[in-house]
Amino acid sequence: MRYQNDITFNFTIMEKKEYQFNGTVLNGFLMLFVNLAVLVLAIYLIVCSIILLNDSNGAQGGWLLGGSILLLVVNIILWCGFLMLEPNEARVTTWFGEYSGTFTKTGFYWINPFYTTKKVSLRARNLDAEPIKVNDKVGNPVMIGLVLVWKLKDTYKALFEIDSQTMAATPNSIGSDTKGLMNALENFVKVQSDAALRQVAGQYAYDDVDDKSDELTLRDGGDEINQQLEQKLNERLTLAGIEVVEARINYLAYAPEIAAVMLRRQQASAIITAREKIVEGAVSMVKMALDKLSNEEIVELDDDKKAAMVSNLLVVLCGDDSAQPVVNTGTLNH
Repeated sequence: MRYQNDITFNFTIMEKKEYQFNGTVLNGFLMLFVNLAVLVLAIYLIVCSIILLNDSNGAQGGWLLGGSILLLVVNIILWCGFLMLEPNEARVTTWFGEYSGTFTKTGFYWINPFYTTKKVSLRARNLDAEPIKVNDKVGNPVMIGLVLVWKLKDTYKALFEIDSQTMAATPNSIGSDTKGLMNALENFVKVQSDAALRQVAGQYAYDDVDDKSDELTLRDGGDEINQQLEQKLNERLTLAGIEVVEARINYLAYAPEIAAVMLRRQQASAIITAREKIVEGAVSMVKMALDKLSNEEIVELDDDKKAAMVSNLLVVLCGDDSAQPVVNTGTLNH
């Protein structure tokens, strides 16, 4: 029991989550004014030191020149601490490789320039995945595609739990803008969405084989299939700190190699269903006609004449083409 508790405790300590940046943050406009003042002061001191050097006061001029150059270098470093964030953007900060929190305040600010920051987008993004070929539960190849709405929820996991740096087409651009990182995450989402789609599609048949089963199918599953797909995607994308807002199957069809055969099967099934309806209605109409003739005593029919009448009515009611009537001008005995 103690061993299990130790494992749980160690796992909790090792698991790091996103938290807010708690370092020194100053107003960007205030620091802009201060930096400009320091820059003007450094330039003024450099000019003064040059004047002193020209007046043969070399020692004092040299010290002043060195101090002014140092002040100018510090001023240049301070310029690197400015950052600006728009709504639904964030900066992931690190202090010489150690995660220091995520900065999410919207506006213009200044932080310690020795923090390394990487900009990420927290806005919702779409993924319209191209249809892929998968095998359904009964082994039929089908083409299936999905549309996915996702957004970044945990910036720590997005940058440090998966290798988003090398997945980007241009890894060096990740620190300077959001495009490299978000493209890398989009590739990760695409691969995982294909895997989740194959997993869900393999659990269900495309359609009922006998049209009488109550088993859930891809064609009729609707919202229930989409919910399962969204659940599988969330399980796979949580590792990267990504939240699935919505996932839906937007394309479903048989693969081209069996599409023609399955179309004929569907057509045959539809024809059989229609024929069953027609026969059911025809039998009902024949029964009604026989009962009406008998109840109103219009004519007496023996079993042979009833059989002939039933046969003729069924041919007329169930036939595809219009019946050509033959008028009997004689008696019923002929």
